[in-house]
Amino acid sequence: MSLSTLLRAGCAMSALSFAGAAFAQDVAVDTVPQAYHDQPKSDIVVTAIIPRRQGDILSGTSVVSGEELTRDLRPTIGDTLAHQPGVSATSFGPNASRPVLRGFQGERVRILTDGIGSFDVSNTSVDHAVAINPLTADRIEVLRGPAALLYGSSAIGGVVNVIDSRIPRRVPDEPIHIDGIATYGSAANERTASGEIEAPIGDKFVVHFDGSYSKSGNLDTGNYILTPALRAQAASSSDPAIADLANLRGKLPNSAARTWEVAGGAALVTDGGNLGFSVAHTDNFYGVPVRYSFDPDSEAEKVRLHMKQDRADLRAELPVNGGFLESIRLRAGFADYQHQEIEESGAVGTTFYNQSMESRLELVQAKRGGWDGAIGAQYFARDFHVVGEEKFLPRNRTEQLGFFTLQSIDLGSTRVEIGGRYEHTNVRADADETLLNPAYRRSFDALSGSLGISQEILPGWRAGLNLSRTERAPSAEELFARGNHAGTQAFELGNPGFGLEKSWGIEGTLRRQGAGYTVSLSAYHNWFDGYIYDSLTDDSVCMMVNGGTPLDFPCYQNLQANARYLGFEAEATLKLGQIGGYSVNLDGVADYVRATIVGTGPAPRIPPLRLLGGMELQGSRMSLRGEVEHSFAQNRISDTETPTDGFTLVNASLSVKPFKGNDRTTISLSANNIFDVEARRAASFLKDYAPLAGRDIRVTMRLSI
Repeated sequence: MSLSTLLRAGCAMSALSFAGAAFAQDVAVDTVPQAYHDQPKSDIVVTAIIPRRQGDILSGTSVVSGEELTRDLRPTIGDTLAHQPGVSATSFGPNASRPVLRGFQGERVRILTDGIGSFDVSNTSVDHAVAINPLTADRIEVLRGPAALLYGSSAIGGVVNVIDSRIPRRVPDEPIHIDGIATYGSAANERTASGEIEAPIGDKFVVHFDGSYSKSGNLDTGNYILTPALRAQAASSSDPAIADLANLRGKLPNSAARTWEVAGGAALVTDGGNLGFSVAHTDNFYGVPVRYSFDPDSEAEKVRLHMKQDRADLRAELPVNGGFLESIRLRAGFADYQHQEIEESGAVGTTFYNQSMESRLELVQAKRGGWDGAIGAQYFARDFHVVGEEKFLPRNRTEQLGFFTLQSIDLGSTRVEIGGRYEHTNVRADADETLLNPAYRRSFDALSGSLGISQEILPGWRAGLNLSRTERAPSAEELFARGNHAGTQAFELGNPGFGLEKSWGIEGTLRRQGAGYTVSLSAYHNWFDGYIYDSLTDDSVCMMVNGGTPLDFPCYQNLQANARYLGFEAEATLKLGQIGGYSVNLDGVADYVRATIVGTGPAPRIPPLRLLGGMELQGSRMSLRGEVEHSFAQNRISDTETPTDGFTLVNASLSVKPFKGNDRTTISLSANNIFDVEARRAASFLKDYAPLAGRDIRVTMRLSI
């Protein structure tokens, strides 16, 4: 019997065991913590495995919920989180934007929904959207640094965990509970509506339904579409059609989108535990901004992507209240994903197929004195293949089994945390005549660990230090790619002989939460051995594996080398005073990362130094906020990039709670990029062809009854 079959059977048996325990146990209500029935508090980070207050986690952490989530909500996860410290976005147009954490993206950042993967192919290429809809989020948690490694070795950059209520965690007090959100955004004529309903059946069973629909036109950038260098190149062309591109401004061509999603779930919630499931269908049809060609003999592609995903999820929680264990948690999911890349003629050029499953079992230890911890296992499997004219890698399968632990000792003024993860990965690629590719099978054993200590150095001031050693197995794309890939405009060439990517890391933190102010600082440095990156290479290298056939795109070869990442993040808030019933608050964020590939130069697509400051007049029924964000120019670039100009964005927002006794119903009005400046993100592959949104007036209503 295969490892996959055994683990799937184990998940099924675990689910049945949890169901039986949830029905059988009848624990007195006062023996179960009240928080067990409620949504997490705003300062409790559930992604930390052992739920911790945000200030107690020994690495950079952000939690976005409530009014902040409503104000920052955008159609993509990347743009929704772009104001958080240490976070940028890939910004491949308005419809495909993945978070960039501390300069890391793609394979080094895990995007999760309630603790397990998104089951899409957004890690494969920047033009592939994440199959998680921010509209469904109750809160989003971002973990950076060593704590994220407990979710997989590919999370070395960090983890983004989107937490929703599709599998209910509590029984509503009312006969039916309704949440809804509607948004209009002027920059893309964006119209969005989402709603969810929860209803109790009896006193222990809850059903949930939700759905959303979003439609937007081409994004209004307010300025020129192409950078000055590309406009000059276009204007110098003798071809009138190319010369006209120099005057292209305003609407970003081929950037419209339409998305809809439906889901249903149910849960049994008792004093002895809970067991729930959900099913969901996502349909996303969106355009990819055009990368214009200045060669009269080469026509630029206008590609649209039609993505569909069917997904099923299971979650079970069982309090044990024993001598060693406090609770057992099981999380599992499966998804069938595909997307078609549709050419301007309407023909399907390429189709991506991906079937994935992931299961995660956590044994949470009972707190004994100052000692607590968790032990767990995680299994992930993926079957991925591409069919069509732009097939760039053979059909491949990945299986990964991991075991992890986190142990924590609280000695009062001193806290110590030790984490470890062992991971076994099998990656296989089929023989493929089209790609002239033989069959491959690789196995990797990766061992990662971290040691953290924090100390109260002054009353209210806590300093921390994290040391980590990580190992990551290369992905199938890094190993086996060998074909033209339109999404990255490259002939991608992997290396099936790659070894583990290894690194040492150190991170220092300093935090203070005082009367009317908070301060959070972190600085980090990572040393990589065998860092995997893509490098522009002579076309003859790729043509050799391509049977001598000419390439459609430049040759980019995956290589391994030593690399260094260092940077810092800073965040602070200050209450200036009180005006009547309103608090006057200041807040600020600063972040910076510097990345170097030893012997080569700067790593590509690294965000520059950024400063963001805001002032808010905050009351119980109304809040008024203004903020300024400045991104400095990025001139420290790799040989394959162009410089990125700095920019300053000015935003303002007004939020009102119109109904007394209902703090979850809000109406928000925001004006973003008020002065309509031209802005491009250095982390984007497409920055020279697709600027960010121009002036955008947004109206959002979030309803809860």
